[in-house]
Amino acid sequence: MNLLLKASLAAGMTVFTGVVAAQSVATPVPAEVNGQKALVFVQQDPPGTRCNTNMQIAAEIMNVYQVPVVLMPQHSVPKFTPAPSVWYGGQVVAASGAQHNGMVSYTIVSDQLEMDGAPKHGKAGKLFNTSVRPGFEQLKDVIKTGK
Repeated sequence: MNLLLKASLAAGMTVFTGVVAAQSVATPVPAEVNGQKALVFVQQDPPGTRCNTNMQIAAEIMNVYQVPVVLMPQHSVPKFTPAPSVWYGGQVVAASGAQHNGMVSYTIVSDQLEMDGAPKHGKAGKLFNTSVRPGFEQLKDVIKTGK
């Protein structure tokens, strides 16, 4: 019986490994760029409020972290890929109709990057400059409210 249990566990592990490999291949967006996990934003055609908000988050992330950020219009990803959606390393972070309904915040993305140990720039970019930040916040508010 012990031999049978070991054989079953080995077979189960083989199947599990196969399933993981199949999921990795099915990722509809690039998981990496130049060997580094990519942060990918899939946008509707044309971008709506959630997509524009995500693009502002992408800009903030790029001002702090050294990660490849990819913006992709919905027509350039496989059919049925949710838009808006956000992916990191091939894993979904937010998706329309699911996690966060496709819209992220700086905290959601930065928490993921921090857990992964993503590298940061030596100093924050221009969007975090005190003379620029108020105007950037105002732009984000106009995008969200339309006013």
